[in-house]
Amino acid sequence: MHHMPKINYREDALNTANPYAIYTRKLLVDGKEILTDPEGYILNMEDWSEGFARALAEQEKLELTSEHWDVIAFIRQHYDEHQVQPQVRDMIKHFREAWGPDRGNNHYLHDLFPMGGPQKQGNRLAGIRKTKGEH
Repeated sequence: MHHMPKINYREDALNTANPYAIYTRKLLVDGKEILTDPEGYILNMEDWSEGFARALAEQEKLELTSEHWDVIAFIRQHYDEHQVQPQVRDMIKHFREAWGPDRGNNHYLHDLFPMGGPQKQGNRLAGIRKTKGEH
């Protein structure tokens, strides 16, 4: 049974990366409510857990495989080291080396993350906030 996410009109939603976010959504993660923006990007990156990724994937009807987790781990590690999300071309280069050319390519990464590709859906699942200026 799916419930619509609760909508809260909150002043502090205006301070998120997306200036047009006028409300937040709640994602239930292991019995705890985690706030996201309307698109599902986590509001407080400290709140991220593997449980968050699983709960969001379920909401987005995505079955997480070891390949999804490899991409999520890569995005999180890159962010930890550089404080910025990886470019898709960096992901392609990394996964071409890790998985070979059949799967380490843009098309395959977009097949893995059909709702916005590795840069949007991948970042959402990895708990990385949208960068300003990204559409």
